[in-house]
Amino acid sequence: MHLEEIYEIYLQYPSIQTDSRKLRKNDLFFALKGANFNGNLFAEQALEKGAAFVFADEKISINDERIIQTDDVLKTLQRLAHFHRRQFNKIPGITPFIAITGSNGKTTTKELLHEVLSSTYKTYTTEGNLNNHIGIPLTILKVKPDAQMAVIEMGANHLREIAGYCEYTMPTHGLITNIGKAHLEGFGNIENVKKGKGELFEYLRNHNGTAFVNAGDDAIVETSEGISNVTFYGKENTNVYGSILRSDPFLEVSIVGAKPLDIKTNLVGTYNFPNILAAVCVGRHFNIEDEKIKNAIENYNPSNSRSQLIKQKSNTIILDAYNANPSSMKAAIENFASMTGDKKILLLGAMMELGQESEHEHAAVISIIDKYNWAAVVLVGESFRQPAHKYINLDNALQAREWMHEQHIENAQILIKGSRSMQMEKVLE
Repeated sequence: MHLEEIYEIYLQYPSIQTDSRKLRKNDLFFALKGANFNGNLFAEQALEKGAAFVFADEKISINDERIIQTDDVLKTLQRLAHFHRRQFNKIPGITPFIAITGSNGKTTTKELLHEVLSSTYKTYTTEGNLNNHIGIPLTILKVKPDAQMAVIEMGANHLREIAGYCEYTMPTHGLITNIGKAHLEGFGNIENVKKGKGELFEYLRNHNGTAFVNAGDDAIVETSEGISNVTFYGKENTNVYGSILRSDPFLEVSIVGAKPLDIKTNLVGTYNFPNILAAVCVGRHFNIEDEKIKNAIENYNPSNSRSQLIKQKSNTIILDAYNANPSSMKAAIENFASMTGDKKILLLGAMMELGQESEHEHAAVISIIDKYNWAAVVLVGESFRQPAHKYINLDNALQAREWMHEQHIENAQILIKGSRSMQMEKVLE
C-alpha cells in the first residue's frame, strides 16, 4: 500500500496505538516489535477490540481486510509521521516545530515552553517523555491541523540518533538545554555527547532554521556556530538574562528588562534557572506578552518525580527520581546542600548507561557527598558498591523504603534521586 493511501486511512482514523492493552474502538494499531515484545502477536486481539486497521510486518494467522502488511511497521510509522509533518509546510504561515534536546532538563524545559506558548497559541507537545524513535513519530501524528506551534522533545543515547529524528520532525527552531555526562555508554565520551546533541543545530544550520542558544554555555555556543538565525539568552547583553532572587525551597528569578520581570516558580533547584530563561526567550521571540509568560511559568507544577517538593508529615522531601546522570546528580546534591535545614538525608540510586566510566563517576558522586555533613546517606544499587565509602549501601529502592520506615524519621529534609530504572520513587510508597 502506498504511503498516500495509508495517510488517507490515518486522516479517517487519526488515533494511533502501539499497545493493544490501551486500544480503543477505531484506533489504528501499529504492531511494533523489539527485543522483548512483538505487537504482531496481538494483531487479532486488536481487531477484536475494535481497531479500524492493523499494520503488521509478520504473517497473521487470520485473513482480514483490516490487516495491512508492511515491510517494517516502525519505518511505516516514521514515514507516515514525516508525511504528516510535511503537510504543515503547505499551510500559509509555516507552523513552527521547536525541537528540544540536551543532557538534562529537556522535559522540564519542554513543559515550560508548552505552558508559555499555549498562553497565546494552539500548541501541541510531547506527552511525558515520549522522546525516542517511537514516541517522536507518535507525537508528530498527534499534531492537529489547527496547530500554531509544536514542541518536540528528543532524547538520544548514541550518535546520529538526533539527526535521524530531525529528518522526519523537520524542526524550524531548536534548543539544546545543556551538554553533560549522560548516556556515556552509548556515546563513548563527552565529546561525542556534544556531537550528538549538536546534530539538532546541524539540521538547523543546513535548513535555515533558528536556534535558541544559552550564551552562558560555551559548548552550546560553539555548537551553534554557522547558524544564520540565532537568538541568545542566559548572559548579560543577550536577549534574555537575569538573576536568581532565592531558591529555598522554590526558585524565584528576576528577568532584566525595561521593567524587571519577577517570577516565582514551583520548581526546586537553581539548576532550573537556564530552563526558565529558555522559556522566556522563546516566548518573547514569538511576541508573547511578559505578563502571560510570567503567569504561565508560575502556574507550572512539576510532576512525575521531577524536582517535586513533597510534604510528608513533618518531613520535606525533594523527589527527583525521574532520571540521573553525573551532571544532574552533582547539581541536585549541591543545590540540596545549600538549602535550609539541619537534618538532611540523601537517598541516591545508581546512575545507568555510563559504561566504562561508571565506577569513576560513582566515585565522583561520593566525593561530592563527602564535602558536606548529612544526617544520613543511603546509596542504592550495585554501582555504588565499587567505590570505597562509609555510607549505607542497599540493593534496591524497596530496601531503601524499608530502611526509611525503620528509622521513623521526623523533621528532616530528604533528597531522593536516581536513574529511572532504579525506581527510587518507590521509597515513598
